[in-house]
Amino acid sequence: MIKQGFPPIFDKNTKIIILGSLPGNISIKKHQYYGNPGNDFWRLLGSAISEDLQSMDYESRLEILRCNGIGLWDVFKAGDRVGSGDAKIRDEEINQFSMLKKIAPKLRLICFNGKKSGKYESILREIGYETKILPSSSGANRRSLEKRESEWEDVFKL
Repeated sequence: MIKQGFPPIFDKNTKIIILGSLPGNISIKKHQYYGNPGNDFWRLLGSAISEDLQSMDYESRLEILRCNGIGLWDVFKAGDRVGSGDAKIRDEEINQFSMLKKIAPKLRLICFNGKKSGKYESILREIGYETKILPSSSGANRRSLEKRESEWEDVFKL
């Protein structure tokens, strides 16, 4: 089944963008980045920026990100995937990253949420960005939450 990604959430003040792979089924249904409550994204990022993102509604979360110069997007514009697992993404269409310098001129760091999106790190490095692959926020990532929190916090000390 072909799944479409969401529009990017960043602007001229964005300093860091977090790139996921492609929204999962629950996120698509909710029309929200990281809409699956089983995904630790909002917990990890909230801990990293000292905000309780997890207890906020979606629009409040996005506003806090904007205020902190953090944007969201996905590596893939679309892809064929049964279910929500990154390993099942096939025939992916990569987003047009060439627009980043124009829309987000203050962008200094691009973070990849997990290994699947991180496979495209070289594309963003070639454009001239500093990059970092973070441990996946997915509930399928069985690494300890505390270890992942520590790794995310190291990156988001703004």
